Amino acid sequence: MSCPHLSQLSQLPEPRLSQPVHREECTQCFDNQDLPQGIDVCLTCFNGGCINSDPYRKHARLHHDKLGHAFSLNVRRTPKPSTKRDDLEPPLKKLAIIEERDEDKYDHETILRCWSCDESDGKLLPELSNTSDVRRLTTAIMQSMSSARQSEVKAWEEEITPCEHTLMLQQSPTGSIPASGLAHCLKCDLKDNLWLCLTCGALGCGRQQYGGLGGNGHGLEHYTETAHPVSVKLGTITPEGNADIHCYICHDSKLDPELAVHLSSFGINIATQTKTEKSLTELQIEQNLKFDFSLTGDDGKALEPTFGPGLTGLSNLGNSCYMASTLQTVFSLPAFRSYYLDSYVDHAQTCNEPLPSSCIDCQMRKVADGLLSGRYSLPRSHLPTSSIPPPASADDPLHHPSPTPVFQEGIKPSMFKTLIGKGHEEFATMRQQDAEEFFAHLMKVLRQQAKRVGGADEAHPTDVFKFGVEQRLQCGSCGGVRYRVDAHDDLSIGVPAVERALTDDGKPVYASVKLTDCLDVFTGVEEIEYRCPKCAKNVVAKKRTLLSTFPDVLLIHAKKFQLVTWVPTKLDIPLEVPSDDLFMDAYLATGLQDGEQVLHDDAPDQAAPSQPEFNQLALAQLEAMGFPLVRCQKALLATGNSDPEAAMEWLFGHMEDPDIDTPLQAAAPRSASAPEPAPEQIAMLADMGFTAPQARKALKETDGNVERAVEWLFSHPDDAGEPDGPAPSSASAAPHPGGNAALPARYRLKAFISHKGPSVHSGHYVAHVRTDDLTSAGSGSGEGEWVLFNDEKVVKADAESVRDLKKLAYLYVFQRLT
Repeated sequence: MSCPHLSQLSQLPEPRLSQPVHREECTQCFDNQDLPQGIDVCLTCFNGGCINSDPYRKHARLHHDKLGHAFSLNVRRTPKPSTKRDDLEPPLKKLAIIEERDEDKYDHETILRCWSCDESDGKLLPELSNTSDVRRLTTAIMQSMSSARQSEVKAWEEEITPCEHTLMLQQSPTGSIPASGLAHCLKCDLKDNLWLCLTCGALGCGRQQYGGLGGNGHGLEHYTETAHPVSVKLGTITPEGNADIHCYICHDSKLDPELAVHLSSFGINIATQTKTEKSLTELQIEQNLKFDFSLTGDDGKALEPTFGPGLTGLSNLGNSCYMASTLQTVFSLPAFRSYYLDSYVDHAQTCNEPLPSSCIDCQMRKVADGLLSGRYSLPRSHLPTSSIPPPASADDPLHHPSPTPVFQEGIKPSMFKTLIGKGHEEFATMRQQDAEEFFAHLMKVLRQQAKRVGGADEAHPTDVFKFGVEQRLQCGSCGGVRYRVDAHDDLSIGVPAVERALTDDGKPVYASVKLTDCLDVFTGVEEIEYRCPKCAKNVVAKKRTLLSTFPDVLLIHAKKFQLVTWVPTKLDIPLEVPSDDLFMDAYLATGLQDGEQVLHDDAPDQAAPSQPEFNQLALAQLEAMGFPLVRCQKALLATGNSDPEAAMEWLFGHMEDPDIDTPLQAAAPRSASAPEPAPEQIAMLADMGFTAPQARKALKETDGNVERAVEWLFSHPDDAGEPDGPAPSSASAAPHPGGNAALPARYRLKAFISHKGPSVHSGHYVAHVRTDDLTSAGSGSGEGEWVLFNDEKVVKADAESVRDLKKLAYLYVFQRLT
């Protein structure tokens, strides 16, 4: 018998429907099934491992060494000859985007491998391919759902739901509308892009849209005059009940479950309708297929692609550019490079997680190896004709026909994206996200992982972003002061919008603003209303925000948006960043001074129920924005009770919550002798990745409610929890916020993330990274060498484009010079 272990095959089950089968790519590196060696799929747990000539990268063998799983199936894929689309064929529409089967495009070769027969390289058993058990397992693995391909298709689908305005729509008894009344806009002669008000039947043209579709905005004008909230685009109505429906109050696309009924009140029979115009989703698809930042220099020549270690692109998984630009930025920093890349081999051999796809440390090291090793930074061997974008309009220099033979394929961080977004209501989706919000989420997940594995006391790469922000409040009546220091990872500064002129199409042109002026405003003195505990009355207090410590890496978040119907709309305000170095010395806080009288909170009545203690500074700022008190309190409780910016973002995302205005319930003060949580509750939270001390404290803070405890834990990621045993007799000192107060605080721009589009939740993100060394004050030139990371496209950036684009950047990363 060629293999004495074959009897074990009959005991191996097929993969369950929901079980991931990693047959496309190694779970510990980016080697995939298209390489000559292929990928080995473990027939016990369906992990994917590479077969590499480098003994330190032979992850299939490493998997066997750690877990002892005897059999794997080697999967190798080769492309079939491609068929070119006819030049006269129209471009694909959304309705034509279907999931192509692998067997239509590729040939697959599968061979059984036994690691018990050969523990070094595994013994290939091609002669057993037709045995019943091998055929059974092979068929199940090859027919398993391709999660990567599923994500590519899902990326184009919008998640549209009804809203209260479509569900509660009240119609006016206007009667049937004659055909002549549906021929053109009531206020102009436009016959396309027409929107029908579902309240009164008024017909108005839409706003100008992607692809040059005309519109004078008379539909929006009708809403401002009448407050009728919902309209439907006439040319998009189908007999099945699909259509573009827009709610002006929600400022978003929505569903109308009763569309047929609502149209019938105007004499429109939905069963007779024919779709004659592109939907908004189709228009967005066409725009996304052409949408790019310029990859040409000032002389019109294509920017030069560059390859090598640290110069690997990331393929867009569908609205994943926010993640790609953030990863390229953080892995340009020495702290992240040394922590994750230097330990790549050792961690793979010592990690206790049975499946690397479930370990955030494994996936971070996989991304580090993919981006920094240079193994995958290779020119693309071929580019299908159908993926070549159409020629650009001469009027838009940011659109261009990308040169086809020189760019990379880019690595696909699908496993990382799935894991980092697991359980998160936004990052688990395929929607576009805010790069700054993703950065904050990434820092939180990495720190939680460090605590979970017991490395919280060791130096961690996320520490380079930590610094302290001091808020000083002085009562205008008694002169008493209050100080508070909060830990931060980034500095969010407002950028004032001053309109200078209008373009020919009516878009505002904003005056440029200096970064130092924004910092001066952020750290300036402002007056707020405050209830002084010493004066026992409302007073006008002076508040000032300064930095108590400086980070090694300063991330500045430039807030260039204004609220339009409660939706943040991005503004293209030029921000002038110093061309040489940024000095932060003037923004160092001094702390409590001699002779200052500290304001103390009144002692709470221990016998009476009480509300939670709120950060009064943050609460005052939120109330000054016009939010009701109860909403401000709920936002602070949900976001850690410290950061008004985070609380404001929470408010925007929960405006429609049915209980948003329900008063908070007063609770009796929790004593030090609160009952010990049940062990099964602690175990339940521990299974989610939290430590037992964290789970114990969260449950005590939330009266044993597990769901509220989970929310508390995510709102307090830096709280180490409460150890088992009696509480300490005195309060421990506040944790250090990170960073240091040493001067000079001199910084140089290391990277910046730019965004193009109307909102930070749409459009496209790219990253510019400075490649020269910034470890000392004398290193590097004024502008340095820059590289543009635009998904999988990695090119050398010319100095002029860097100077122009950094003015419109969204996130700036400054590295401290020593």
